[in-house]
Amino acid sequence: MKLMSFEAAGTRSFGMVAGDGVVDLGRRLGGTLCELIAGGLARAEAAAKGAPADFRLSDVRFLPPIPYPEKIICVGVNYADRNTEYENLERPKYPNIFLRTPGSFVGHGEAILRPPESIQLDYEGECAIIVGRAGRRIPKERALQHIAGLTCMNEGTLRDWTRHGTFNVTQGKNFDKSGGLGPWMVTADEFQSFADLRVMTRVNGEVRQNDTTAHLVFPFVELIAYISTWTALVPGDVIATGTPIGAGVRFKPPRWLAPGDRVEVEVTGVGTLANPIADEAVA
Repeated sequence: MKLMSFEAAGTRSFGMVAGDGVVDLGRRLGGTLCELIAGGLARAEAAAKGAPADFRLSDVRFLPPIPYPEKIICVGVNYADRNTEYENLERPKYPNIFLRTPGSFVGHGEAILRPPESIQLDYEGECAIIVGRAGRRIPKERALQHIAGLTCMNEGTLRDWTRHGTFNVTQGKNFDKSGGLGPWMVTADEFQSFADLRVMTRVNGEVRQNDTTAHLVFPFVELIAYISTWTALVPGDVIATGTPIGAGVRFKPPRWLAPGDRVEVEVTGVGTLANPIADEAVA
């Protein structure tokens, strides 16, 4: 199933994607997509069975699939080539972890904003996990049972602001509306395996990033096991699994995003998240 959160006719809801339309499950079931995931996705199939689309996708505003997750946990430098890019020739012992706020993301089709404080807006295409089952200290052999589905992420970054502090990147990773999530989540049962999903980023049609999850330093099961050691995962939590080599900061000279650019992040089996770039309007 493809499940999405959206706004139509001034009302926010969630639903199941059916062709070029969406069946409004919020109207039929109530609550939020996060609550649906927590209660079991079988209800979605039952409620949408035989139902006509309530809206065309072209007539709705896409929201991040989980608009307000409890946690957005991001993993840095998690592709083998990126580890080498940072001159780390040995596999690190632990993942690099940081957090993002829900307000730092917009949905598919919405503008990612370049703030007036920096021109160093960069892209990072990623495959993101949406947690489906709560758990703490989840063993690797059971980790896949805790995945509700996958979505695409553009983990936009203000590069100079990641260097304001000695030991953190929080500022540069959390500017309002600096990243994208979506366009929807695809449920885990649609994937035979998560071990070799292609993650591709295009800027104005030019391929900038292109790798597969086969090259993750810490694959999905290891991330879930490690993260759940120190924090309880809950339904709707988002785990960004890392970005491949090819971000704009690594070009010489760097290739920052600018207003008018269009960034697309494509993940095998999920689809394509697309966002234009615009300057943030400041009063």
